[in-house]
Amino acid sequence: MRVLVIGSGGRESAIVYKLSKSPKVEKIYAMPGNPGMAAYAELVSGSVTDFDKILEFVNSNAIDLTIIGPEVPLCLGLADILTKEGHLVFGPSAKAARLEGSKAYSKTFMEKYNIPTAAYVEVDSYEASLKDIGNFSYPLVIKADGLAAGKGVVICEDEATAKQTLKEMLVDGILDGAGNKVVIEEFLKGFECSLLCFCDGDTIIPMVSCKDHKQIFDNNKGPNTGGMGTVSPNPFLPKEISDRFEDVILRPFMKGLKGEGLDFRGVIFIGLMIDGEDIKVLEFNVRFGDPETQVI
Repeated sequence: MRVLVIGSGGRESAIVYKLSKSPKVEKIYAMPGNPGMAAYAELVSGSVTDFDKILEFVNSNAIDLTIIGPEVPLCLGLADILTKEGHLVFGPSAKAARLEGSKAYSKTFMEKYNIPTAAYVEVDSYEASLKDIGNFSYPLVIKADGLAAGKGVVICEDEATAKQTLKEMLVDGILDGAGNKVVIEEFLKGFECSLLCFCDGDTIIPMVSCKDHKQIFDNNKGPNTGGMGTVSPNPFLPKEISDRFEDVILRPFMKGLKGEGLDFRGVIFIGLMIDGEDIKVLEFNVRFGDPETQVI
């Protein structure tokens, strides 16, 4: 097979490295890639959102499989464009990618299909949001609805921080439109667990568990990031809890895909918060995580 990997991060480096070990893979291209991939893939200049160039490259280089790494081209419909032209793609449709592209849509999906998650309210008005935070205790969590490159989740320890965060997102627009709508959530206690699963729309197969560290400073201090480091398997995860994932999370998720008519072929990344026997979903991502993919 001739494979094109879209992206340039540590996630794509790990994917390219593993592909290079497969006897089924004859040639690997990476667009745009990074220097660390050069030993395993031919780097191709270009943007992950230049869909015309990507389609032209796939057509002219007889690419058998395109693997889309980042969330932005997925949410913008790259998989749909390539699939429509008859090409094989690893990555969900734009409609299915809304599970990551819209926090509000994701929460509605979880609520509809009885997937346990934090209590929440969605709001697109600063004035209304000031009333809504009165229904939550502190700390509380404010999430930008749209894609924000790992910077759209703020844990607010007090009312002043919550008001400032809401103003920055809803009024000041610091996230370039990603915060035009926000989700206000209860703060969940416990430990985080990342569960990445292969999914073809009919079957879902979980990979080994993982844990990432999001806060930027040592000793769990500072704002959240997209991920400062990871370990796999998750050292805090008891087997008796992981045995419940299929019934509590995976089966309802697949029911939701069918119920909503979502074409999902790729990786679903399920962010979990586990507190004793209690399992709740924090978020869905519709691709391999970075940095999680490297340790997995």
